[in-house]
Amino acid sequence: MQIKCVAIDDEPLALDLVREYVLRFPILKMVQTFDDAIAGAEFLRSNPVDLLFLDINMPDITGIEVVRSLPQKPLLVFTTAYKKFALDGFELDAIDYLLKPIPFERFTKAVNKAIEYYQYKTSDGNKKEEALFVRSEYQLIRIGLDDIEFIESVEDYLKIHRNSGRPVMTLMTMEAILEKLSPHQFKRIHRSYIVPVSKVRSIVNRKVRLTSVELPVSDSYLHFINEWIQK
Repeated sequence: MQIKCVAIDDEPLALDLVREYVLRFPILKMVQTFDDAIAGAEFLRSNPVDLLFLDINMPDITGIEVVRSLPQKPLLVFTTAYKKFALDGFELDAIDYLLKPIPFERFTKAVNKAIEYYQYKTSDGNKKEEALFVRSEYQLIRIGLDDIEFIESVEDYLKIHRNSGRPVMTLMTMEAILEKLSPHQFKRIHRSYIVPVSKVRSIVNRKVRLTSVELPVSDSYLHFINEWIQK
């Protein structure tokens, strides 16, 4: 497997650095580099790639405008000298946001995140997934499925309670996250709760007992109790 990449940056030294870094990863293939954002955008419209390293603050057209002009959006890693563009970058679902000058260790972290997410997005639908990717606090976060204690709906957000570490808040609906989870591994038991079936220790008086908490089963999801009993 190879991940096809393009880099766009109006600073030749920054572009050379990204090209040099990419060469250190056998899984990455640098298809082309551009110091002209307009030329880069034209190339990408007819030559889709998997991963784009993109400066934001460029003359004539910004990196944000480049991304919005593409019919097929690759995975994005933004590179810039300005922290103020971070919010715009993550609103476009960027994998990561690198501040110049970019240390190789920090570049490696971004690339590993992109590789992992690429494999997640392109994996066989019949393959058992081991992790969930969500966006939280301008980051793409990987959460191991085994680490999920339960998922709680809090207004427009979901609060993913974990066995290790603090909960993760993400702007997502219950319906959207259920589409990402195996229906055999995770069940909705209430308007506000989703639980991993493997973590259910007992059910007493319409309450599901997990490792460290009890959650109610609402009338609309009473069928979960019968399904669990019949396992």
